[in-house]
Amino acid sequence: MAAGAFLNSGSGKDYPGNLTLFVFVTCVVAATGGLIFGYDIGISGGVTSMDSFLRKFFPEVYRKEHADTSTNEYCRFDSQLLQTFTSSLYLAALVASFFASLVTRAFGRKWSMLGGGVTFLFGAALNGAAQNVAMLIFGRILLGIGVGFANQSVPVYLSEMAPARLRGMLNIGFQLMITIGILAANLINYGTAKIKDGWGWRVSLALAAVPAAIITVGSIFLPDTPNSLLERGFPEEAQRMLRRIRGTDDVGAEYADLVAASEESKLVEHPWANIFQRKYRPQLTMALLIPFFQQLTGINVIMFYAPVLFRTLGFGRNGSLMSAVITGLVNVFATLVSVFTVDRLGRRKLFIEGGTQMIISQIVVGTLIAVKFGTSGEGNLSKGYAAVVVLFICIYVAGFAWSWGPLGWLVPSEIFPLEIRPAGQSINVSVNMLFTFAIAQAFLTMLCHMKFGLFYFFAGWVVIMTIFVYLFLPETKNVPIEEMVLVWRAHWFWGRFIEGAPTQNGGRLPKDPNSNVEMNPPAPRRQKQGSNFTLNLGISL
Repeated sequence: MAAGAFLNSGSGKDYPGNLTLFVFVTCVVAATGGLIFGYDIGISGGVTSMDSFLRKFFPEVYRKEHADTSTNEYCRFDSQLLQTFTSSLYLAALVASFFASLVTRAFGRKWSMLGGGVTFLFGAALNGAAQNVAMLIFGRILLGIGVGFANQSVPVYLSEMAPARLRGMLNIGFQLMITIGILAANLINYGTAKIKDGWGWRVSLALAAVPAAIITVGSIFLPDTPNSLLERGFPEEAQRMLRRIRGTDDVGAEYADLVAASEESKLVEHPWANIFQRKYRPQLTMALLIPFFQQLTGINVIMFYAPVLFRTLGFGRNGSLMSAVITGLVNVFATLVSVFTVDRLGRRKLFIEGGTQMIISQIVVGTLIAVKFGTSGEGNLSKGYAAVVVLFICIYVAGFAWSWGPLGWLVPSEIFPLEIRPAGQSINVSVNMLFTFAIAQAFLTMLCHMKFGLFYFFAGWVVIMTIFVYLFLPETKNVPIEEMVLVWRAHWFWGRFIEGAPTQNGGRLPKDPNSNVEMNPPAPRRQKQGSNFTLNLGISL
């Protein structure tokens, strides 16, 4: 392997400017788009564990769960119709993401967020008032359209607004909002399950309107990104916005790079065709494999079906919902770890550490279940044994929450050049939704047939994806989004695909004398500021 294969590329340009209060607030508002995705992930598993919901919409599942003819815990909830209720949203999101890419490029990122919020609002209302399965699934499809639009636009918006050295922290705000949405849904399910008249599931589903209203109203007041303004032909507004979000008039260098990227993007009339060109092979590969791998971590086994899974493992009804709340809390706090470390440690270290942690915990959980239930599915968990299972599931969730969870959205959103960025993000969202749909549709059946081996199955995939990151993912921390081509050109493997491709400033990178790869230029010398950064209004965070 060529020397410099694991070259740290995190020392790109450092444009003038601080993290302004204006940018911080707009990024928080935009990140609330993650609430609708997270709330839905958390809410679906909770309502499908409520007897009143199952009796009304899935009576066969309810009868199977309460029948005395079988003690096979693995197959208690195996139902294609029940899985369709969960997975239909993600199939709709997959299709919607393609249309969202056109809206994002033609009208800007904020209008895509607005469309997603409004559609999700209608879906929440329809689900809360559902009288039959068809009405329920149609509502889920509307929710999916909303998720597709929000997931396509929010990560790109955050990456374009953030200063390069803090892009990871601000972008992970999207994943943090997803985890908060999951936790809120778990808490609501725990409360509504106690409603005696059996209509608690309606409250759970209808309350999805709250996060939808937040992103809908918030997106109206969001500004356009400088990148989007330039892309749509408003150079003066773009320059004014750049000055405002950086809090300085010294934006000449960054603006020049944005203009160069915009001019290059205008030469690309068909981004969906151009994205398959050889010089975009590294970015396209990541946009396909990172979301693919993210879903094969097995996280949806926990997040979609946490209450169902815990009940399958022998927890009581309230115990299963409380266990889901516990994993939701772990998810939120572990994501905060990523927020404060991603721009210091970098993406690669978090990917590799989190992957190793997930592998170990999944093997332990699979083994613990195998010991108690074997292949027959017959057995019971004592309180102490159940606590150990929950502990290792929480260790797994923590590993995901500071690695593949946030980075699965961050890395694809920051690696594409402007001319193909909407198309690239659309592919990222589409692949994510496709395999989210596949896992959601197949999980309960896989659990019934693969039993405890399902956890080993996902652990094997985490081994593969961790090796992939180690070998093929370069470090992207602190690199300006419009200069990301330098990272790929410097990589031992990807450099061969884009050799000779121009950088935004038309320059070439100096050669490393000990290898045949090109090195990044050193970052401009600047005064060391420790771990603090300053907001324009004198607020220090």
